Amino acid sequence: MFSHVTLGTNDFHKAEPFYDAVMAALGHPILFRGKGVLAYGTPTGEKLFVVTPFDRKAAAPGNGVHAAFKVGDRATVDAFYETALANGGTDEGPPGLRPHYHPNYYGAYVRDPDGNKLQAVCHRADG
Repeated sequence: MFSHVTLGTNDFHKAEPFYDAVMAALGHPILFRGKGVLAYGTPTGEKLFVVTPFDRKAAAPGNGVHAAFKVGDRATVDAFYETALANGGTDEGPPGLRPHYHPNYYGAYVRDPDGNKLQAVCHRADG
C-alpha cells in the first residue's frame, strides 16, 4: 500500500546512529545518505526517509501518528525494541501480545530521539 514513509529530525547526528542501528535490526539496508537525508530500504521496494525538514522549520512528531514495520518473527520485534532503547530511543510499550488487535499481534513501540513513534509488529502465531 505504501511506497515510503518520511520522518523529520532536528538532530541529524542523533538520528543517524539511531536509525542505522534500528533499521539494521529490522533487516533494512541503507539505501543512501546525503546532507540532511537518510534513506533505508531498496530502490523499488518500501523505504524510510529521515530528513531535516525541507521548509527549514523545526521537525515535530505528529500526535497519533506512528510508523509500523512488519517483521517475520517475534525475535525481530524484541531486537528492534532493545536496539532502539540502546541507541537513544525511549519506551512507548514493550514487546508483547496485543490480543485486542488480533490473537497473534506481537508488537513493541518506541520513540526515536526526535519523538517520532515507531513500532515493530509480527502477525504470525508461530513467530
